Amino acid sequence: MRMVGALLALYRQAAGYTQKSLGDRFVVGEQQIASIEQGRRPLKPDLAEQLDQLLGTKGALAAALEHMPEVDLVPLWAEEYLDREREAIAISWYESLLVPGLLQTEGYARAVFRSRVPVYDEDEIEQFVAARIQRREILHRKVPPTTSFVIWEAALRDRLGGSEVYVEQLRHLREYAEMPGLALQVLPLGRTTHAGLEGPFILLETPEHQRLAYSETQRGSTLIADPNEVGIVTQKYAMLRTQALNIEDTKDLLDRLLGER
Repeated sequence: MRMVGALLALYRQAAGYTQKSLGDRFVVGEQQIASIEQGRRPLKPDLAEQLDQLLGTKGALAAALEHMPEVDLVPLWAEEYLDREREAIAISWYESLLVPGLLQTEGYARAVFRSRVPVYDEDEIEQFVAARIQRREILHRKVPPTTSFVIWEAALRDRLGGSEVYVEQLRHLREYAEMPGLALQVLPLGRTTHAGLEGPFILLETPEHQRLAYSETQRGSTLIADPNEVGIVTQKYAMLRTQALNIEDTKDLLDRLLGER
């Protein structure tokens, strides 16, 4: 992403644009252009083509984006979600398979990426781990988003990465459970009703108070903006919170799991 961003900065300056004037031209804003140039935000293919046209770069940005090394390329289907996650003022996350990405330790994230089929090489794994851990920074901003997590207990019983990783991850969750503005709940095993049987999902609220829903599949994802569809997912999350242990009982469960190690 840094390479493409550096190219954009070079072409922009050569064409006589500032970050603000270029951002205004495409109604994306100065901050987004700056983020792309600094490698903090991916350049989308459609915007790359429009920039090539305006800057007269004969497809150079689109070609650079297409041939970017895979290890440096966030899957296209995840890019828009990550953009929205960085800007969100509220995040509600239900997870049944893993500890949510924003709550993973380095060791746990490494175990997740090592479980991938086909396998990544070690250099790729370390870059993906670093990117995932960097995402946690949004929880430590001066004004962080309001966050709520519901995790199915099965994900906490699995010892992905081995016993040391398991204990470290549980301790990490227990620490985060005390953070202001963060609500952590566990959906216990053995329930007779379960509002999340169709799989994990995330709800986001943007700074403009737009509400979005997001879910991933094996080879892609869906970002939902339709208010009716988002409303259905919101109802599911509300039901999951009533079915889950409350915040204090969740802390007690984490303490028990740590005691059982």
